[in-house]
Amino acid sequence: MKALIFDCDGVLVDTESDGHRVAFNRAFAARGLEAEWSVARYGELLHTAGGKERMCRHFDECGWPPGATDRNTLIQELHRLKTDLFMKIVEHGELPLRPGVARLVDEARAGGVTLAICSTSNERAVNTIVEKLLGPERKAAFALILAGDVVSHKKPDSEIYDLAARRLGVAPQACVVIEDSRNGLLAAKAAGMRCVITTNDYTVGEGFAEADGVFSTLGDPPDCCVTLAFLRRLT
Repeated sequence: MKALIFDCDGVLVDTESDGHRVAFNRAFAARGLEAEWSVARYGELLHTAGGKERMCRHFDECGWPPGATDRNTLIQELHRLKTDLFMKIVEHGELPLRPGVARLVDEARAGGVTLAICSTSNERAVNTIVEKLLGPERKAAFALILAGDVVSHKKPDSEIYDLAARRLGVAPQACVVIEDSRNGLLAAKAAGMRCVITTNDYTVGEGFAEADGVFSTLGDPPDCCVTLAFLRRLT
């Protein structure tokens, strides 16, 4: 095992229901749009990777706002506003790290394992989460943070993990990925990497038959479910 790669949303923090969903709804309200995503509706939209793509899907299915002649511009503006609102949620400390994340990062650092993050979320959002919640010292230990539109095709396409392997100079089979969704699992597997799933409320019912391990949490002492020793055995 040469590299440990984390997804961000749903893995580092439970951002979806109480973070991104809330920020999207606040952005819609700020623009006077009659759109509000319930917990259940957002769960449906999560099957589409990427925030801009989710908004397009929602409006395609439920109707675009009246007067939205330039749909691309509308989506871009909404996404920028949503990101600003999400940043406020993160910066106010409303979204704590999931159990076991800091512990596993520290184990990897101590064990000489290269750390990376691969996320389809906005680059600014990912970097803020890592900076605020893991801290500057741990963030500096990450050799690579890939996020947002750094690739053309989002998960379940393997492009972001293929790019990570190339930039890290590590063979895919020597990488272990921590993901929370089936899209993430399929992306990691298509790249030839091992993948462990840590589920959350939105993803617990998804199919993870191809995973190298499925856990409800990474865990902190005395209940550490996923350790560096366990991950090393996978490769």
